[in-house]
Amino acid sequence: MSPFNQSMRKSLSLVAVFFILSWAQTNARAEEIIVSAAASLTDVLKEISTGYQSKAKHTVKFNFGPSNGLARQIEEGAPADLFFSADLAQMDALDKNGRLEPGTRKNLLSNQLVIIVPADSKLALSSPKDLLKTEVKKIALAEPSSVPVGVYSNKYLADEGLWDQVKPKVVPVQDVRATLAAVESGNVEAGFVFKTDAVISNKVRIAYKVPIEKGPKITYPVAIVKESKKKDAARDFMNFLLSPASKAMFKKFGFVVID
Repeated sequence: MSPFNQSMRKSLSLVAVFFILSWAQTNARAEEIIVSAAASLTDVLKEISTGYQSKAKHTVKFNFGPSNGLARQIEEGAPADLFFSADLAQMDALDKNGRLEPGTRKNLLSNQLVIIVPADSKLALSSPKDLLKTEVKKIALAEPSSVPVGVYSNKYLADEGLWDQVKPKVVPVQDVRATLAAVESGNVEAGFVFKTDAVISNKVRIAYKVPIEKGPKITYPVAIVKESKKKDAARDFMNFLLSPASKAMFKKFGFVVID
């Protein structure tokens, strides 16, 4: 073999090795992250992740549920790379116990409480006091002692001096989406959900909007979990959540973006 051919083969071999190494490094960096997020974020995060995964090398897997349950899972060591809560209390608890990556916590969204009824219901509510009407026998509410939307609703009714009277009618459910399902089915006369949950269903209607100035301050914080083994990928997706495109999508779904 001529020196030229030997040199050419050697060069091609080096190029092949370079591309193989580059391919391996690229694929090694492509990771799947787990995002534990409040149930009320289900639809908007699925939409956002579709846009993200069409451009990014990483993939996103969601674990939706009540924020208190998700926080407990993280405390117990369940895999999670990013936590997106519907209230500050759950994030504060994880922060206090050193479960969050320092410097990554961000308050991103707000929401509004509403009272919903089945779409065909004749029930009219001009104020929360109307929940005391005899025709309102059952009110679905995410666990009022721990689940964010339930805690917010509990506080609001207590501030209005109505909780003790309404409490016997309350049917505790797992989370805000379970409340929505209970009202959709007609198994209860009313339920408290976030505005963003109410607007995704044509089987319910909003009977009363809790004035933002009267309702409790609703805050959705997000942070990277300290025990995550995929912090770079988690940070990449979190940056996407904070991007103008994602903020526009949150607004489209009815959330208030905290700038």
